[in-house]
Amino acid sequence: MANLRKAMANLHDKLSEHQQVDTIPFEEFVKLMVAHPTSVVRNVFQVFHDMVKEYVGEGHDEYANDPESIHFVDYDCSRLFVEGTDRPFFADRLFANRFVAHVEALKIGAQQNKIYIFEGPHGSGKSTFLNILLKKFEQYANTPQGTRYQVVWRLNRKMMGGSPAHHGNHMAEKILQMIASADQQHIADALDQDTSVQASDEFLEIPCPSHDHPVLMIPKEYRRKFFDDVFENDEFKWKLFTSKEYEWVFRENPCTICSSLFQALQDKLQNPLRIYARIYTRPYRFNRRLGDGISVFNPGDQPIRQPVLSNSMLQKRMNNLFNDSNQVKYIYSRYARTNNGIYALMDIKSHNKERLNELHNIISEGVHKVEDVEERVNSLLFALMNPEDKKNIEDIQSFSDRIEYINIPYVLDIKTEVKIYRNIFGRHIDQSFLPWVLLNFARVIVASRLNITSSAMLEWIPHPEKYKRYCDENLQLLKMEIFTGYIPPWLSEEDRKRLTAKRRRQIIAESEAEGQKGFSGRDSIKIFNEFFSAYAREDKPINMSMLCKFFKNYTRDKKDAIPPGFLDSLLNLYNFKILQEVKESLYYYNEEKISREIQNYIFAVSFDPGTVQKCTFTGENIDITEDFFTSIEHRLLGSRQDGHSFRQDVQKEYTSRTLTQEIIRDNIHITETALYKELHERYIHNLKEKVLDPFLENENFRRAIKDYGKEDFKTYDKKIRNDVTFLIDNLVTHYRYSPNGAKEVCIYVIDNNIAQKFAQ
Repeated sequence: MANLRKAMANLHDKLSEHQQVDTIPFEEFVKLMVAHPTSVVRNVFQVFHDMVKEYVGEGHDEYANDPESIHFVDYDCSRLFVEGTDRPFFADRLFANRFVAHVEALKIGAQQNKIYIFEGPHGSGKSTFLNILLKKFEQYANTPQGTRYQVVWRLNRKMMGGSPAHHGNHMAEKILQMIASADQQHIADALDQDTSVQASDEFLEIPCPSHDHPVLMIPKEYRRKFFDDVFENDEFKWKLFTSKEYEWVFRENPCTICSSLFQALQDKLQNPLRIYARIYTRPYRFNRRLGDGISVFNPGDQPIRQPVLSNSMLQKRMNNLFNDSNQVKYIYSRYARTNNGIYALMDIKSHNKERLNELHNIISEGVHKVEDVEERVNSLLFALMNPEDKKNIEDIQSFSDRIEYINIPYVLDIKTEVKIYRNIFGRHIDQSFLPWVLLNFARVIVASRLNITSSAMLEWIPHPEKYKRYCDENLQLLKMEIFTGYIPPWLSEEDRKRLTAKRRRQIIAESEAEGQKGFSGRDSIKIFNEFFSAYAREDKPINMSMLCKFFKNYTRDKKDAIPPGFLDSLLNLYNFKILQEVKESLYYYNEEKISREIQNYIFAVSFDPGTVQKCTFTGENIDITEDFFTSIEHRLLGSRQDGHSFRQDVQKEYTSRTLTQEIIRDNIHITETALYKELHERYIHNLKEKVLDPFLENENFRRAIKDYGKEDFKTYDKKIRNDVTFLIDNLVTHYRYSPNGAKEVCIYVIDNNIAQKFAQ
């Protein structure tokens, strides 16, 4: 029994944590609104925006300070679409940016008279996406952060002059006398008397079936004055009166039931304050299963037989209360239950095609006819659609400008594709691959989904063959990097400069027409399962040779599945990447010497050759000659660019920004300036290009790598042992290799002459 009491007590505590605020009088609601205006004065569009931003956050822009940045942000959508879900949806960077952009548009008021249709091919995850989105919205809307309030009319029968259904009208005269004798000084006392009544026979509670926001109970013509009185002159008040996102506060009308109740009470009570004493508010509770706030229809769901809903018992009591059956008609449609909520159609076919047709007037005019009553509907309307179902709405021409399409294609972001494999097969799969190989599997899958020809890429790089050592002839590998928000370092300086904001937007925009073909999400999971089952071994990691062999066999009868030559180009890119890792892991130079050379060079570019100057940064006397410039420029540029032109660019940057703005104005040390960091990066990069050369000619170096970790490794001279240990340790520490994987990739680089293939 003690355990039972403890369990029940804990259950009580947990349930109490999720209890919502009780029904409160209108006056208390106004106080709450003044204290928390941004969270209380919200419609469904603003709450939906706040929900998405709460879960997704601001995101990260790797190139935020780049003047050519297009703010293609890396949003972490895991809290919204992955955490707490049975079947997660993985939003790639392209879709996440599209989705967040539409959500931002919702908040600023671009939401009226539209239906948002999420369109994508079979297997793109549309249904999973929408189900998760609705689930998270329902959860958020029922938390304190997402709470909104709706109107509830609480009519005290005694104070109104009505009576319970089983009583006569014997108290009417007494109540009318009470109302007549009330003066302005005793209004508060009267309100307290109204709110203290608890017995069900004493009052009639009438919920607004359209979930009207309480601010709509203030007559539209008086709202500006009312808000001007209750709010201080602060930022929120300024936004309320000027921002488009709050236009609904001054534009919308209450539902016909609330309007009728207000008018009936005004006729009966002759006192506006006593009317508001009967208006209460309570949290708008969402429950998809009951159709409260969220209604979702599948194509096979049968149409509702009863188009007009009512409550005969409540109607009878209201008739008794007002002694007039025509004053308030408590009738509404199913759309009222999702007013200020979400109405969703899963696929536009079968009965959902009919439901979409029924939404025509709501989308066009914002109203729905219920018998002879015009019902106002202001809901967030969602639908899912396969491309072949688009014909179902082509005959509704007036819909064309009312539909906002949001594309959900197959995943085009290689990092997101890998997340899907980890989710399905477990994070341990990474241990079965050499670094980059798992990501390259995703590249093959994504390549099947991209269009072969890209006008935006060719306009940017008209001669792709110059990158044949790193990229395919269709520039798909480069495009994939752009889609992940990454600009690869192997691009030439000229092409990096040519990647303007306009060009980046054009490249990103092409994604809207891609991801409609190729391997679907279901296909890619099936293919990965076959590949992993065939090659995963505990004693040997999966390498690129295995990957290329698998896909060449898999696509033998599917000639168009992967672009011709793509696998060869992918192997070239892989070779380039691992070569850079090996070079990086072998690199160690005197950083102090490098720093002094760069500082001396920055200082010297302002002087002509043939002079001796003392560097203000290092204190060294510099004999400024052409040889001085050439030696440093060779390490900065290799043999790729003209030193004189580069020197002029450095001098211009130094005098226009580095010296005048960063050093003099901002008091920044030379080594912290943007120019120094750029030159330092160039210097290091070009040193690493040659770092392997001494080792490739030494056969002992290769044998020492093979013997690393064995007893024979001790037989090599100290320098080779140190170099090999340094190399393996860096690959393990910085690039996620296992010791055996590091040995394998080093031997691969040496035996396949990778360094010579990429020699400048």
